[in-house]
Amino acid sequence: MSVMRGATELADEKAIVAAAEAALGEIALVRAEIGKVIFGQESVSVVEQTLLAVLSGGHALLVGVPGLAKTKLVATLGTVLGLDNSRIQFTPDLMPSDILGSEVMDQDVSGHRSFRFIPGPIFTQLLMADEINRASPRTQSALLQAMQEYHITIAGDRKDLPQPFHVLATQNPLEQEGTYPLPEAQLDRFLMQVDVGYPELAAERQILLETTGLAETEARPVIDAGRLQQVQGLIRQMPVGEKVVDAILALVRSARPGNGNAATDKNVAWGPGPRAGQALMLCARARALYDGRLAPSIDDVLALAEPVLQHRMALTFAARAEGMSVRDVIADLVKQAKG
Repeated sequence: MSVMRGATELADEKAIVAAAEAALGEIALVRAEIGKVIFGQESVSVVEQTLLAVLSGGHALLVGVPGLAKTKLVATLGTVLGLDNSRIQFTPDLMPSDILGSEVMDQDVSGHRSFRFIPGPIFTQLLMADEINRASPRTQSALLQAMQEYHITIAGDRKDLPQPFHVLATQNPLEQEGTYPLPEAQLDRFLMQVDVGYPELAAERQILLETTGLAETEARPVIDAGRLQQVQGLIRQMPVGEKVVDAILALVRSARPGNGNAATDKNVAWGPGPRAGQALMLCARARALYDGRLAPSIDDVLALAEPVLQHRMALTFAARAEGMSVRDVIADLVKQAKG
């Protein structure tokens, strides 16, 4: 019996390795195709982190000032990954039905009346929620069930969303007047917060030359939705060593007050929950595959600490008064973890 079990496990390992090697080539093509359209963000890991969120099967919040190609990045991802995509511009007067859809009354030739559901733009595979903090909490909450449970409820009826389903939301950190900050429960549904910065000089020069001519380079599909789901399933099968699991637990728990870290107890009002550990586990696996490795390392965990944890923590009033940021706290925790 043990010999048969060993042979089966060996066959499963070989199958995972073969599937991973096939996925590596496709991910390289995806990266190259995105790089034809998006310039300058690869160096600050924006493309990498956004793609990791999708490969991990989750959602991402892109934070940056206007004009940094956040919208173009999402549209390019939809094209390259072969996903149906739609865009919603969030505004103060946007209603939940504008996102989810609504029921209308139809009347046939015999006079019989019945309700018919008209799906909203949420019925897509890649949804861009542009400036999500512009809409009221009532409208923001329309996304909450969809992001967590992958279905919505209209008039008591469950309506499943297309698979895979990803939300890539954008947020402008500058203009905060008239905005509605996302509640903690909804922030926690985002696998990562991706900070989008200004491009470097060489990249900005390339942007000027490539985007002001008669024609612009367009991305082409590399894989389709079915293949993306296979890669997402493969990532969940990748082995994770005990040391990596311990590093994830130690990092997440050290970011919570009351767990023995003096700096955290002093500066952090509340820390990340278990969903942060789940996000680190998935994203570390995806990062390993993204880099051509078959298993994640502790370095993967530490590299992803900021995008995974920063929107799941809040500082005390005293820490904010001293000019401290959540990034500072996370950087100290990473430094401690490195020893």
